[in-house]
Order: sequence, then structure tokens, then C-alpha cells
Amino acid sequence: MPERDAGWDFYLRTLSTSARDSNTANDPASDPSLIQSVKKLHQLCKAENSEDLVARVYPQINKIFQRAVASLSQSQTSNGLLLLEILQFYLDFGEVVLHDADPSLRTFFRSCLSREFADPVVAEAMLEFLIINKKRILTSFPNLMPQFFPLLLKLIAWNGERLEKQILKAFPGLMSPGSFISLFPSLLDLPILVVALEKVEKNSGPLIGSSIASIQKNTAPKMLLALMDEAYTGSTIEDGGGDSESEDSSAIDVADPLFLEILKDENDGITERPWSSPLMTTILQTAVNNTYSDRLKAVLRLTPRLLDVYFSIALRDVNDSLICALLPLLMSRFATIFADKIFSYEVHKRLLEFILSTFQRYPNFIALLKKPIMDRLGEAYDSPDKTELALQLCWAIGEHGGGGGSHKDEARELFESLELLLYENLSSSRLGMAQELSLSSDKDTYRRSSQSRLMCFVVTAIAKLATYHRELLPRARVALGKVARSRISDMRVWSRACDFLGLMKDPAICSSILGPSRSSPGTPQKIGSINWNEGATKMTAHIPFYILGEQEGPPFHDFSISDILSRR
Repeated sequence: MPERDAGWDFYLRTLSTSARDSNTANDPASDPSLIQSVKKLHQLCKAENSEDLVARVYPQINKIFQRAVASLSQSQTSNGLLLLEILQFYLDFGEVVLHDADPSLRTFFRSCLSREFADPVVAEAMLEFLIINKKRILTSFPNLMPQFFPLLLKLIAWNGERLEKQILKAFPGLMSPGSFISLFPSLLDLPILVVALEKVEKNSGPLIGSSIASIQKNTAPKMLLALMDEAYTGSTIEDGGGDSESEDSSAIDVADPLFLEILKDENDGITERPWSSPLMTTILQTAVNNTYSDRLKAVLRLTPRLLDVYFSIALRDVNDSLICALLPLLMSRFATIFADKIFSYEVHKRLLEFILSTFQRYPNFIALLKKPIMDRLGEAYDSPDKTELALQLCWAIGEHGGGGGSHKDEARELFESLELLLYENLSSSRLGMAQELSLSSDKDTYRRSSQSRLMCFVVTAIAKLATYHRELLPRARVALGKVARSRISDMRVWSRACDFLGLMKDPAICSSILGPSRSSPGTPQKIGSINWNEGATKMTAHIPFYILGEQEGPPFHDFSISDILSRR
């Protein structure tokens, strides 16, 4: 007990002495014993569970916090670890001393973390702080992390190589109803954030101890002039003609002005991303052609894993209205991401899985989002990425009946978009003219193959949509008939159109094969329709050959049930 009291008095005197010492008064973090004293006093308060001890130490710790925050702009040492230790004290004993930790936490984010997010020690301590206090922060301060998610993404982007496990644990705290939509584009552009931060470091010096906001304020006018000069003359301001000594002699990279928007610290809602412009596309392509840094490589691997966490939480916890609002943004950004082949493949795979999973859970979203879906179908031939997105949307339209039986008007409009896509293909002979393309390049061959694959999905979607909404059957027969009569070089499209025309002559079989695999909510499943994915577990009587009803004599078919269902 005396040893404890002696230790208590020693650490408390250390705090009091620090407040009177002129050498540390303006820079408390410069005294290494100060953080140790705060930590020991915190531990003693928790061990003794004494409100009296907490009340005695709180005024001293609070003074240190205020002085440390006030000295941040002049401090030559890191204050992050000291302030995090004090914040932990506030969270543990705030109710005892009636201290609301919310203003202190926000002050730390704005004044300290914005300057020290690039410090690897502070970054690791920050993530551990968020993980340890995850439940408490989400319960008592639910808007804190969502408000500062851009700043936390900068921490993640700069330190992702070392702290991947901690990042994955802390990341769910960034999601809330207020940040769910705006977080997605920022997360998707995490590699571009790395490029922006590396450019700021190259142009303005180390990021540790400097506020990005002040760097932006000082360099933005000059960088904007550099960009304008290159846009109009083809050279940068620093070029000074053709006698540039080296590429590194340029103090400002012309790409920087378009990156400034992503260097913000707080969530201010959804804003137009500047790299959607053609100029930004060109600049990003130049960045992709340069050698990747280790930090960028790490973020290219980390971002798909963060998207996995984001989408799993979205499907599990987020309400359907927010998910519905996310889908148009997701579709518009599908073809606008960092142009690395492996990264693009991993991200596109996850985006498509989320889109299809969402439509599987909420088929009515197809009707609600018919306008953005039709816009994406209209862009099907613009690029391979947009072709793949249009292809998957065609599948979803056909599989879920354009939103369900209660959305006939929307289904008709979607059907008309599919018709337009099909007729555009036929009229422009995109798949025809085999003789003229006999000597075409591999690129042309790939393009025709991709378009043939898209047309197979369009033809299937037209047939399935007409099967679901039978008033569309006459128009579907006309559309498929034109494909069957046209000179299409790809036999797959022609064969599929002919097969569907044959199926439409027997509505019962057509409904079983092309009808929805499951009924829409509130709509009974049609007689004779089964889920063919469960075909191997069905009995013979479940197979919808009711067309044999009221037929006398042996069945007229010459196949066995084993020809239909695969053996296990």
C-alpha cells in the first residue's frame, strides 16, 4: 500500500511539474516521462476503482490535453500517443468526472491525427484504440468515425502494408447510414488516394507533422496554373522551354490539382469525383504505366478485401433504401476505377456479385432502377467493362422478370431497351459481315466474341421476360424471328434464338424452362414450374410433364428420367 501511494504521488508530481516547466509547457509531448506518468495513473485508477483517485488526477490530465492540443502547430515531436492515452482515460472515467469525450475526440481528429496519420507508430496506436473501444464508440459516439472516414482512409492508405489485420478489424466502424453511400467511391478510389498522397509528399515534403489542408492552400494555385498551362500549351510552367534538366526538377506535378478533393479529412457527402473527366483518365493511365510503390501494391491487394467487408455488412445490416440508392452509383463507377488489370478484375468480380445478390434479394429494385439500368444497357458497346456490366444486367432482368409480375410497365420499358440493343446489333451488322472481317486482328476477334456473348444474354433475357409477362410474347417472337432470319456469323446467337422460338410453341414447357426459378413475394409459383437447381432431388412426379394429362396408353416420349437429371 505505501509503495502504491509513493508511486501515485510520484506520477502526480510529474504531471504538476510538467505544467510549471517552461521547457515543456509549450510542448508537453517533448517530455518522455509524461506519457508514462499518464499511463501509470490510468492503470492505478482502474486497479483501485476509486472515484476519489480519478477526481484527483483528472484536472492535471485535462490541463495536459489542452496544452498539447494548443501546441500542435509548433510542436516538433509527436503528440499522438500522449493524446490517445488521455482519450482512453476520458472514455474509461468520463462518467465519473462528468467529462463528455465527444469534443475531445473530434479535436484529436482535426488537430492531431490530420497531422500525424502518416506516422506508423501513431497509426498503429490509433487503430488499436478504435478496436479496443469499438463498441463504446459506436454506442456513445455513432457519428464520429463515419464523419472522419476520409481521414481514416488516408491512415489506411498510407499504412496498409504494415497494419492490414488491424485495418480489417477497425474498418466496420466507418460505416453508418450517414456514410454508407459516400464511403463507397472513396473506398473504390483508395489506390488513387495513395497516388495523391505520394505526390504531395514528393512535392511538399514529409506528411508527418504537416496538415494536408495547409499544403493544399499553399500549393493549389500554382498547381492549377501548371495544369492549365499543360492543357493549352503542352508544357508545364516549370519547363521554361526545352532546357529542363530532369523530370524531377519540376516542383509541382500537373496531376495534383485533380487529386485535391480526395485529400479532405471529413465526410461532406457525395461529391463529383474529378477523375471521371477524360483528362483525369489520361493522367491516371500515365500513373499506371509508372512503377508501383510498395505502398500502392499493398493497397491494391487490400482494397478488394475491404470491399468484401463493406458489401457483407451492406447485405446484413443496411436497410433496403440505402442499398437501392447505392446501386446507381455502383453501376456508374463500374468502368471508372484504377486501371490495374488484377485490381480491376478483383473489384469487378465483387461489384457484380453484390449487384446480382441484391437483385436476388430485392427483385423489385430492377423496376425501381429501370432508368440507370437502361442507361447502362445503352453504353454496352462503349468498353469491355461496360459490356460485361450490361451482360450481367441483362441476365438479372430476365431472371427476375423485370422486377416481378406487379411491375408490368417497367418490364415493358426494359423489354424495349433489350429490343433496341438487339436491333442496333442487327442493323449495324456488328456480328455480320464475316467475309469483310476474315482478315481482322485479334482485337476485332475479341470484340466480336464479346458482342456475341452479350447478344446471347440479350436473346435469353428477351425470351425469359416474355415468358414472365405473356403480353410481351408477340413482340418477343418478332425479335427472335429477326435474329433467326438474319445472317449472323456467330452460330451461338442464331441457335439460341431458334431454340427459344421452338420453346414458345409449347407454353407449358417454356414456362418450366424459361420461367423464374422462384416465385416473387406474394406471387404463387406457377403449376409445373420447378427450380432446376434442385432437379436431382426431385421425384419423377415432380417433373412438369403435365402435358401428358388425359392421355391414354403409354407415354409417347422416348427418353428416361436419367436423361434429364444428372446422377449423383
